[in-house]
Amino acid sequence: MSNSSSITKFLLLPLGDTRQLQLLHFWLLLDIYLAALLGNGLVSTAVACDQRLHTPMYFFLLNLAFLDLGCISTTLPKAMANALWDTRAISYAGCVAQLFFFLFFISAEYFILTIMSYDRYVAICKPLHYGTLMDSRACATMAAAAWGTGVLYSLLHTASTFSLPLCQGNVVNQFFCEIPKILKLSCPGSYIREVVLLILSVCLVFGCFVYIVVSYAQIFMAVLRMPSEQGRHKAFSTCLPHLAVVSLFVSTAFFAYMKPSAVSSPSMDLMLALLYLVVPPAVNPLIYSMRNKEVKDAVRKVMTKCVSKAVNCPSFGIHGL
Repeated sequence: MSNSSSITKFLLLPLGDTRQLQLLHFWLLLDIYLAALLGNGLVSTAVACDQRLHTPMYFFLLNLAFLDLGCISTTLPKAMANALWDTRAISYAGCVAQLFFFLFFISAEYFILTIMSYDRYVAICKPLHYGTLMDSRACATMAAAAWGTGVLYSLLHTASTFSLPLCQGNVVNQFFCEIPKILKLSCPGSYIREVVLLILSVCLVFGCFVYIVVSYAQIFMAVLRMPSEQGRHKAFSTCLPHLAVVSLFVSTAFFAYMKPSAVSSPSMDLMLALLYLVVPPAVNPLIYSMRNKEVKDAVRKVMTKCVSKAVNCPSFGIHGL
């Protein structure tokens, strides 16, 4: 019988049962990680460098790219290192830090996605008020609120989780430190407070999701009333990628945390975690750039400048549409 004071490290779930499978997963995750770094790096550089993209929508896209980079960099490098060196260990302090930053980036990203739905709602349903409602100060305030709320949310859950006495060993059945897996290590009856916090978190996530759905329902009704086919195409090209990102993020995370325990297994938990933690940061740049001509042109320009080694980015500011 162990407790939290005697635990100096945790043992994470290995990415494979054999050495060959571990190395295969290492190279696969390395490719995904490099793709995420490259894609989000190109998008953030393009938005910062192209004056035409200095608008609220792309300002929030820049925030999303930074959060994607932070989210995938919090968990994947440690998992790849464990797979490469054939180890499962993560220190107690490392687990605390990993959980904190994971919760921070994932929650701030969700809040940014919610704000992006509001931005599209105002742009399409209230275009005459867009310059007033989405000016530079309003955008900076909303972004700061998303990041700040992410910090508070992460601090609350991390402090609550690691204040629990741990009596069930130190084996975390996931490839990173995750709240439900750590709660399983706590003493019986000691995790009621954290369960209440998780329920409140689910309510918050569901409330944001309902807001996003309602916003896009009104957006689509407004778009369908547009007389111009070109206007409808432009509206859909900016809204559909965002809706696809939100749907992928929410559906996989919701199923991962709310699925019945009877259908849970280490392999399924690992797969679901990869879907909501690894896939979105890697595909978000692709989703946004494929359906957005402005982003594609800006990325192409950045790549051309990088090849010619003459990148010269101006300072970033937000201007209205």
